Amino acid sequence: RSLKIRERCGRMKVTVYSCRPFDEKGLFEKYGRELGIELALCQEAPDKDNAALAKGSECINILTSKMPRELLRVFAGYGVGYVATRTIGYDHIDVKAAGELGMKVANAPYGPCGVADYTVMLILMAIRKMKRIIERTNIQDYSLKGIQGRELKDLTVGVVGTGRIGRQVIRNLSGFGCRVIAYDLQESREVREGGAAYVSLEELWRQADVITLHAPLTDANYHMIDREAISRMKDGVIIVNTARGGLIDTQALIAGIEEGKIGGAGLDVVENEFGLYYYDHKSDILNNRELAVLRGFPNVTVSHHMAFYTDDCVETVVRDSLLGCRNFVEGKENPWEVK
Repeated sequence: RSLKIRERCGRMKVTVYSCRPFDEKGLFEKYGRELGIELALCQEAPDKDNAALAKGSECINILTSKMPRELLRVFAGYGVGYVATRTIGYDHIDVKAAGELGMKVANAPYGPCGVADYTVMLILMAIRKMKRIIERTNIQDYSLKGIQGRELKDLTVGVVGTGRIGRQVIRNLSGFGCRVIAYDLQESREVREGGAAYVSLEELWRQADVITLHAPLTDANYHMIDREAISRMKDGVIIVNTARGGLIDTQALIAGIEEGKIGGAGLDVVENEFGLYYYDHKSDILNNRELAVLRGFPNVTVSHHMAFYTDDCVETVVRDSLLGCRNFVEGKENPWEVK
């Protein structure tokens, strides 16, 4: 089968950037062989200095690196016509500029279970004050004062965004006995039939004990959680974000935590994380003061944009991103192409 594909495609080549050697490299080699694709694997993120590696490639395969117009133009000059990102989100790519340069953009959606499971974990960690418990245990402090938690059955959880991941979160929560309310511009019958009630965003802010975000980042919802929104929330509200950092105004979040309005947070994403996450910076001075502040709070758990990171997800995004490249080269219908 691979030989037939190779004959049909000719010398199809894909240049892969930000290729992790410990989990992705073997999968790329496996699926490259199966699909008859010649691969150029690069551990570094794409930039003007290494763009020449893509010469002869019709497709490049990236992660979360910023792809502004200037960089896209460089790749277009080398003959690249297709940019595949191994992520669901593609807000790091200037899609408009890509289109003007004659380039197609595609993403690689993975199954919703990994992020949904991680979301529920963060919710449970927040309401049970797990960060404080772990920190005390590490120094053999086994006291109880200040770590009394709450139970999900007594809480209302507000789910913002009921796409694939939001709906899976709601399914996961159904076993905990909590009340679930939801908000989305496009309501889902599955959500309503599953026992969750749609409410306005204003009502969700007002009613929810826990708010979890599962919306894409757009110009319209940038900083949807700001000082005004936080002021309308319950005292002691828990905020969980496994979607995009820009959905929350970080300064407003910090102020809400310091003032006691926000009782805790679980953040897998933060603003201005590009260039930080997925790299070893333990000896560096980071240019993200807000991240340092958030990490210092005893009631805030911060992880490095890894809710997606499961065996199933890694294999899915490698495989599907290459399948999308093959479909592009062969002129076939491409379910991963961003419209």
